[in-house]
Parts: sequence; C-alpha cells; structure tokens
Amino acid sequence: MFSRRTHNESFSKVYNTSFDKHSRAGKATSKQKRSFRDRGAAVKKLDLQPKKADHSPPVGSTLTSAIVTICVGPEQRLFAAHEDILSHSPFFAAICRGQFLESATKRVNLPEELPEIFSSVLEYLYKGDYYPRLLHNKRRNTWELEDTENNCRGGVESTVLHPRAGQELLKDTMLYCTADRYGLEELKRLALRKQGLQSGIQCSTILASARYAYANTPDTDSKLRAHYLALIIRSRSTFKRSGTMQMEMEAGGKMFFDLFVAICNHMDDMAQASKSPFTKSPRTPH
Repeated sequence: MFSRRTHNESFSKVYNTSFDKHSRAGKATSKQKRSFRDRGAAVKKLDLQPKKADHSPPVGSTLTSAIVTICVGPEQRLFAAHEDILSHSPFFAAICRGQFLESATKRVNLPEELPEIFSSVLEYLYKGDYYPRLLHNKRRNTWELEDTENNCRGGVESTVLHPRAGQELLKDTMLYCTADRYGLEELKRLALRKQGLQSGIQCSTILASARYAYANTPDTDSKLRAHYLALIIRSRSTFKRSGTMQMEMEAGGKMFFDLFVAICNHMDDMAQASKSPFTKSPRTPH
C-alpha cells in the first residue's frame, strides 16, 4: 500500500514526462533531469491552483434552459441536467444540437458509462470540482483532498468497481479518460492533479488503473501515462516485490516498454549528474 502524499510530494513528477509529445519514450531534457531530483523546485513552477471553470450560461440563457434526461449504464440510472450546462462539453453540445437527442423527450442514453463517474462529471459541470475537492492547506502550504483529516469518505471515493475490468480502478484515472471523451480539458487537468493523493492503494489497483489509462487515452496524450511511469519508478522498491507487477510484466504491453525507456533515461540522467562539475567529489583520506 502507499501512504498519503501531499500535492507537493506526489505531483512534482506528473509533468516530468519520460516520452515526447507523441507519447514515445525519449531522451530526457535538462529540465526533466532536475525535476526528477528536485521535487520542491518543480512544484514551485507548477500552477497548482485549480482553475475556475467558466460555467456561466451562454449570453441570453439561464439555468431555466431545457432539462435533459440522461440514462447511464446498463441499469439505466437516470440523471437530469440543464442543456446549457451540458453544452459546455463538445460531446454533449453535439448531442443537444439534435444528432442523437430524441427531440420530444430530450433523452440521452449512455449505456457504456458508469453512474459513479458520470455523477462526478455532472458535479464538475455545475460546481467546477468534484468530491473530494482539492483544497489548499495554508498552514502547511500544501494541496490536499478534503476530509483527509477525518477520512470520512476518502476510502470509499478513491476507487470505483469497473464491471468489464472486474476490479477496482482509481476514480480519478477513469474521470480523466471520461473527460477526454467529453472534451473537458479543465476536468482532465483537475483529475490529473488529484492522482496519487489517495491513501491505501494496492499495487494491483495501481497497475490495473495504469493499463486502463493506456487503453483509454490516445498516444498523443502522455500526461496520465507519464504519471504512472513516474509513480512506479519512484516506488520501485515496493513494486519489485509485487507478484502482480511480475505477472503484469510477463503479460507485456506498451506500458512496460515505456517504463523500460523511462528507467533508462532516469539512469542516464543520474549518471550525467554524477559527472557534473558541481557534484561534490568524495574526500580523499590524508
């Protein structure tokens, strides 16, 4: 399991991608080298403040716009939302323009979506965040998830059972992939910031979530994938003892080639740093 980390500790590596913009692992730049070793400096350069999403209705419209009913999942759980709010997503804007919407009932069917995930999407569309919210701890000058002190709901909210996968996956990872499908870039950034802030996550859950991320993001979007590669490298002492890790590696996949290249780049960075003229050489005995 992994203990809780503050945002300063967990996310200084998120943007230190080990592959290029085409999601192919490549040679790390000097900026990446420093961020791998200097977490504090990297965190200061990140804009950690969640951006306020512009959820005000378009000019001339109000929250009295038409109500759209959304049927989610195989059990057809019902949700209701204002058309103006849904239209902040290009995906739903296209539906509301009449491509798939039943004009008489204003009803949308999403049989492949999970209700737990869609509920958080709606919460974000209306409030600009989803539970648990990302809060700034002024006393510690760190970013944390709400309810981390009393842990009221944190354990329940960190993972969601995915029926097709047959196991628990990290909620933030699934939300990132869903936001990508719906064209919600700010929600993707928010979900990425929350990655790694949950406690008590098993290696098997992390690896299953990493595979889900690879299967549900395009090769041109490497941020979430890079997060998992950095997490595995940073926690390598735990993962190398994991039987699940061994089975996953034997099963193979693109993720493990990227991981191999990322580890090689990290080792190259460390070797180059040891040759730096600013590196202190060991004292010779007199």
